[in-house]
Amino acid sequence: MQRIYFDNAATTSLDPEVLEAMMPYLTEKFGNPSSIYSYGRESRLAIENARKTVAKILNAHPAEIFFTSGGTESSNTAISAAVRDLGCRRIISSPIEHHATSHTVEYMNRQGNVALSYVRLTPDGHIDLADLERLLAESREKCLVSLMHANNEIGNLLDIHAAGEICKKYNAVFHSDTVQTVGHYPFDLRNTPVHFITGAGHKFNGPKGVGILYINENVQIKPMIHGGSQERNMRAGTENLYGVVGFAKALELATSRFETDKEYITGLKYYMAEKLKAEIPGIYFNGDTFGKSLYTVLNVSFPKTEKSEMILFNLDINGICASGGSACTSGADLGSHVIRAINNNPNLVAVRFSFSRQNSKEEVDYVVEKLKGML
Repeated sequence: MQRIYFDNAATTSLDPEVLEAMMPYLTEKFGNPSSIYSYGRESRLAIENARKTVAKILNAHPAEIFFTSGGTESSNTAISAAVRDLGCRRIISSPIEHHATSHTVEYMNRQGNVALSYVRLTPDGHIDLADLERLLAESREKCLVSLMHANNEIGNLLDIHAAGEICKKYNAVFHSDTVQTVGHYPFDLRNTPVHFITGAGHKFNGPKGVGILYINENVQIKPMIHGGSQERNMRAGTENLYGVVGFAKALELATSRFETDKEYITGLKYYMAEKLKAEIPGIYFNGDTFGKSLYTVLNVSFPKTEKSEMILFNLDINGICASGGSACTSGADLGSHVIRAINNNPNLVAVRFSFSRQNSKEEVDYVVEKLKGML
């Protein structure tokens, strides 16, 4: 049976060139990067070269890049440190953050460490920046603002510069979950008013289990994991050597083909949107689909029927991989908190399709044809 993978926002396949770059460090170059002999020095050099590569691509200083296990650890570290070390007593976030952020800020609030406020959303699911400014202007405590750059379910893009300038105006710490955009958009961190951003290798054809946390050079925080002196005393534990090498190689490849990939994938997204509109009555696109939105994500609501309630199951039976929102909550009874926040209509069933350069228009045609028989 033909298998079609339309869930690239959840994870992507490992690029063969990335695997090739990783292989020596999975085999003969196995030294502990903390060891002083040649095997160790070889591993240490690979990590520091990867750090320089990542920093150059993001236009940051190498000392601002810390390797982690992924986006969840990176966001947890940033949010916890902002409260513990930077004196933030109020967190301003949004109702549509990834659970790596939302569950962390809720936990901090429940512990009694911080007050928690949510910024309003516009009707199409964007952050209301005027409301963000209002919340910051009214706050008497130092604030952490945690807002994602691109929503992983509906694709809406935040104007990270505008949000950062508002935070700067009110001396707020700004953390942005950029897991869906690092590797998919160019960054210029030396000219972006943000204190923390995050990245995860598996979102752009790199390995799972490795990510980054960017910490602006003007921010001083304490380590979250204690032990050895790895990651300049910020993250103890033997480094994920081959993961780090793979992350840097994947980011390098994604950056080199960004323009070509963006144009091609955008075309696929719009092609599927137009085909769905033409072939299936009563559909609804969630988020700012044709505006400020990820070129990789298309979130569609279908009229709820007995058949459409089984849509993800039926897609799977037909060899089609998609999700009902974030992969981290697929299978949860409550469904997507993001869809509930922007379009709480019980008569619609939402499905997220997300694309990569490996997908084709022929696959779109096949999926739309199958969907017609599932509704």
